[in-house]
Amino acid sequence: MSEPLTFEAPLTVAGQLEARAQHAEAANKVALMHGDRTWTYRQFRDHSVRFAHFLLRRLGKVDENRPGHVAMLLEIHLELLALFGGCAYSGLTLFGVNTGLRGEVLAGVVNQSRARLLVVDERLWPEAERFLGDLKTVPRENVLVLRTQGGDVAEELDLVARVAAEVGEKSLDAPAVAPQPTDNLMVIYTSGTTGLPKGINNNQMKLCMTGIGVSTNLGLGRDDVGYTCMPLFHSNAMFVGLMPAFWVGGAVAMRERFSASQFVPDVLRYGVTFWNYVGEPVHYVLSHLAKQYGGDVDRIRAEVTNHPRNRFRYAVGNGAAPPDIDRFMDWMGLEDMFELYGSTEAAISTFRRKGDPRGSVGLVLDDAVKILDEKGKECEPAQLGADGQILNYELCVGEICRVAADTGLFQGYFDNPKANSDKVRDGVYHSGDLGHILVRDGQRFLFFDGRTDDWIRKDGENFSALQVARLLGEHPDVALAAAYGVPCAVSDELVMAALKLRPGAKFDPKGFFDWCEAQISGGGMDRKWMPDFVRLVDDFEYTQTQKVLVRNLKKVHFDLPRVSDPVYWRARGDDSFKPLSKPDYDKLRQQFAAAERLPTLDR
Repeated sequence: MSEPLTFEAPLTVAGQLEARAQHAEAANKVALMHGDRTWTYRQFRDHSVRFAHFLLRRLGKVDENRPGHVAMLLEIHLELLALFGGCAYSGLTLFGVNTGLRGEVLAGVVNQSRARLLVVDERLWPEAERFLGDLKTVPRENVLVLRTQGGDVAEELDLVARVAAEVGEKSLDAPAVAPQPTDNLMVIYTSGTTGLPKGINNNQMKLCMTGIGVSTNLGLGRDDVGYTCMPLFHSNAMFVGLMPAFWVGGAVAMRERFSASQFVPDVLRYGVTFWNYVGEPVHYVLSHLAKQYGGDVDRIRAEVTNHPRNRFRYAVGNGAAPPDIDRFMDWMGLEDMFELYGSTEAAISTFRRKGDPRGSVGLVLDDAVKILDEKGKECEPAQLGADGQILNYELCVGEICRVAADTGLFQGYFDNPKANSDKVRDGVYHSGDLGHILVRDGQRFLFFDGRTDDWIRKDGENFSALQVARLLGEHPDVALAAAYGVPCAVSDELVMAALKLRPGAKFDPKGFFDWCEAQISGGGMDRKWMPDFVRLVDDFEYTQTQKVLVRNLKKVHFDLPRVSDPVYWRARGDDSFKPLSKPDYDKLRQQFAAAERLPTLDR
């Protein structure tokens, strides 16, 4: 274990990067790796400064009516971080648009950002071309493409070519801008329950503070190498992957997208010591290794765990099942695995450490964090039976909240006062997450119990159940749809939809599957939104205000003994929905039992 490098610099990304580029040891130390490309801290700084000059030249005057906003629709590449660094040096704000958005929602997010320059990954260019005519604030000449596929990109669109032509390729002095810790550096989007995704403000100091917090918790040093294959428009990769390694003067290896088959080769190739994850990738890596080595644990230990180039020590993220955590630590030879709780807002955060209660997301160190019921009353701690099951579920599970005069590191939503007032009400920060507290030896440990009815969390990403329902309601045979999160044996939740069909319509499992696929490829549906289960109802229960009562649907989910309606489902790799039979359901229960998640089915 190495000591971290330390730097005397302001709490700004620009100031910290400049300090590293001038530091005798850090300047020529590798900071970023992607494929066969590497950048030292000095090169990272030089590329960032060149991008800063380019952005300032392209945007011209920046004021209230002409904001210094830059949007990106990019997968992970070195130039994405030059764009990030360029915004840091120039005092501009980078908007990280989710690459899974489509159609009107995608155009709406870019327009709401009021960006005046947009950078698009070449791989995503066909999707971007569809909405260029709908952009209101980005002039056509400021829509640029990052070449990533080796295709033909016109020179006037080529980001790297334009930077070289307009500001040159030599090292430059930083722009005559004095970035402040409070400057809003990056807006990271999360999903709202209605309308467009909400952008969360993250100033330069907050990004530095996440680096300090995570690197301290993990005990990182200058020789540590992070591995980032989660999207850099997402807070997990920025807060838990990039910034901790950056803070201690370590390095980060990157891959455009997560690949289970390339995970171990990358870990060995780059000398990875820690990895940030979210959602199900832990499970997919384990499944791939089991298949690759025929389930032979001795071979896995010989060729992975004890490989001479295996430097892997820590994994940190959320969404992994306890048995997967056990196997991952064993097979990868980890010292610890930090299952955490947190969000882009960063008002509440916890770290699970070795020895913490099984299934928890860590110790609650902030006394202001409380579990509140629907009336705002604090819930009682969980009481466990001899078998470890919760005896007082209805009384201990509530919303994870923070009751304090301040909002921690949460700096509000971009240009969305209503979202701010909804999130923080009467001095209470509402996470929108359900959880409970277990008290052990006088310490409070947090357990995550899913999203509230209006949200679904799948593969580490939160999205609006209402948006999914609205899309499914566009199917010609559907009169009304509801969507909600249901238990998953691996992590987070799966998507279930309840459909009320139009009179005379019959459910076509294959046709509905194909229709959803068409919405993913050419409509407004993200792949994660596609239902995993479908329930056909004659009608819904409604609230007094005539809203669909989702809570009762969610409570019984796809539990066949409690659901009399027809239920259809799809497994990974299926090309159609199929009826959920009793043998199917019994097999699912076995998977939940193996993952120690059976109580989530029986609540």
